[in-house]
Amino acid sequence: MKAEENIIERWHNTDILLVGGSAGSFKNIFHLIKILRPDINKTVIIIIHRKRNFLSDIETLFAENCSLAVREISDKDKINKNAVYIAPANYHTLIEKGDYFSLDVSEPVWYSKPSIDITFESAAEQYGDRCTAILFSGANPDGAGGMLKLKLAGSLTIVQNPEEAEMSEMPAAAININGTDYVLKAEEIFELLTK
Repeated sequence: MKAEENIIERWHNTDILLVGGSAGSFKNIFHLIKILRPDINKTVIIIIHRKRNFLSDIETLFAENCSLAVREISDKDKINKNAVYIAPANYHTLIEKGDYFSLDVSEPVWYSKPSIDITFESAAEQYGDRCTAILFSGANPDGAGGMLKLKLAGSLTIVQNPEEAEMSEMPAAAININGTDYVLKAEEIFELLTK
């Protein structure tokens, strides 16, 4: 019970919710979007691996099912609370001093652009212990290094239990390098976010 109280307190004490995922993660991230409370008082940043040059209705779908404002990130966007930001395809999303996003066109990381690692690492540099980071299903290790950097900065790091993930490699990679504070089932993650 003490561990449960600790995770809830740490969740409440953060300002930024970072969510990463790849293959097999969409259903869980979509559910997360639907349960976010309008009074969450946090910034939500979502990085999902998306195919190059693939037009997606993800922003519209999320916006229609979320109680918060949802938008795809543009270069130099100001970061606000009570908003959901989605990393665009074909760019890496970084966080700059003064609460701004910047988009980067450098090479893919783990064959992916946007890279979860790049966003998570820049969040660790700018926000330190003010983040909660969640890593869902994925077929490559992107995100693991970023999770470790966030954990070392004092942020709360959570991965989906690889045993229930559709693709276990992404959460397992974070566990293998000791980049996570908690390994939870998706339902436990959703329960935490509504507390």
